[in-house]
Amino acid sequence: MPNTKLTRILSIDGGGIRGIIPGQILVHLEKKLQKLDKNPEGKIADYFDLLTGTSTGGILACIYLCPKDENSIVPRFSAEEAVELYMEKGDDIFDISLKQKILSGGGLLDEKYSASELEDALNDYFNSLKLSRLIKPCLITSYDIRRRRAHFLTQHDARKKKSHDYFVKDVARATSAAPTYFEVARIKSMSNITYPLVDGGVFANNPTLCGYSEARNIVFDETRSKPTAKDMVILSIGTGNVDTPYYYKNAKDWGLMQWVKPLIDIMMSGVAETVDYQLKQIFNAVEKPDQYLRIDPDLGDASREMDDASIENLNALKKAGMECALSHDKELTEFAKILIANK
Repeated sequence: MPNTKLTRILSIDGGGIRGIIPGQILVHLEKKLQKLDKNPEGKIADYFDLLTGTSTGGILACIYLCPKDENSIVPRFSAEEAVELYMEKGDDIFDISLKQKILSGGGLLDEKYSASELEDALNDYFNSLKLSRLIKPCLITSYDIRRRRAHFLTQHDARKKKSHDYFVKDVARATSAAPTYFEVARIKSMSNITYPLVDGGVFANNPTLCGYSEARNIVFDETRSKPTAKDMVILSIGTGNVDTPYYYKNAKDWGLMQWVKPLIDIMMSGVAETVDYQLKQIFNAVEKPDQYLRIDPDLGDASREMDDASIENLNALKKAGMECALSHDKELTEFAKILIANK
């Protein structure tokens, strides 16, 4: 059966508190969709068929897909309400006591932050909601440190098998369990299988290619077959372009201690850039370059640190998101038209 509608995919990178930036870009997009579609109640989840996210992006995806009530297929939260999680809870989540700072050695000897505030915030948003009850298919990334493999948490599989179903608050906790920042998440499926999981950013900080691959194997409704690239439209949003240069005269004599932080930085940004390159090649190959949009925001005056939740930086991140949305207004307008045309 030929597909008459494009499959619409939203992908959001990891990046800790910098999730405010893609969150704010999506506030701008949601308002644009409401205006163009003449639907003042429209929300992000209404205009996408699949959401994928890593870490902070995974949390945002789960928020967008929350149902209004137990048996509803109407989304509960607006894009503005999703950003509020970061603005209202960020300073508590990334708050470190003097005792914890000493015991952890600033993250060298133990996790830098207690997960209790993060877990409380996730519980406030998700309570006892199950992954299978989210209103649209999704793919949330994490990594199983015991079985040594990627662990994908998917709504569409959760609806088929209890072994793939989890509490959403556990899904969000797992995808955001960033090593050195938070303790490893130990979550249990509805079939009582336990998994020790860490942040999906260790292998897919930009999860767009994961979302594309997952969509290739989903029949979204009875009017469509499994989509190929020409049948998809993808919006991929980063959490701020970190382009700190490293100079030869400094790096040439670095040892293990000096290389640790730059190496993680280079690997994460390099993987994200590679995924962008691969997606561009895929859509160019099928002569549909306009069906893939990657927005890699500029941090502006905001900190590059994933855990800087000072009031000043929260406001700077929100400003950076607003400025990025305005600078990409033309592309987002055209993209919004495509999303609406394929409802």
